[in-house]
Amino acid sequence: MPLIFRLAALALSFGLSACASADPNWVEVGGERYVVEIADDAEERARGLMFRDTLAEGTGMLFVHEQEEPQAYWMKNTRIALDILYFDDALTLVSQQRDVPPCSGGNACPSYPSDAPARYVLELNAGEAARLGLEDGARMRLSPALQPAP
Repeated sequence: MPLIFRLAALALSFGLSACASADPNWVEVGGERYVVEIADDAEERARGLMFRDTLAEGTGMLFVHEQEEPQAYWMKNTRIALDILYFDDALTLVSQQRDVPPCSGGNACPSYPSDAPARYVLELNAGEAARLGLEDGARMRLSPALQPAP
């Protein structure tokens, strides 16, 4: 590859990296901001946080579903305890599963359903919901990059 193309590729990747770090995907809930990974297709949602040993403080994973409907998550192959927070189309907290333990039982792992239809599911380290004092009805705010299309 000619040097000019390698330099252009390097500049382009640097520019994209700089943009990504300047405006990462984030959510705000309970007055705090969390940088989130996005799981917005079936494969990403199925993988979730499996096989990870840690989830950095101030981070989480936001699962985005195509429509608002009852949701149920499980901890198959998940090694860290989590809070699972369910939000509806209006970004209102409609259900919580707190301090959900890891599960290495494969398909025998229990599921943790929402109490109401949800479109967004936010997974944070266990204890975050309690620390923030989250109650059903709390609102979540999305970064501009995550705003749903009109």
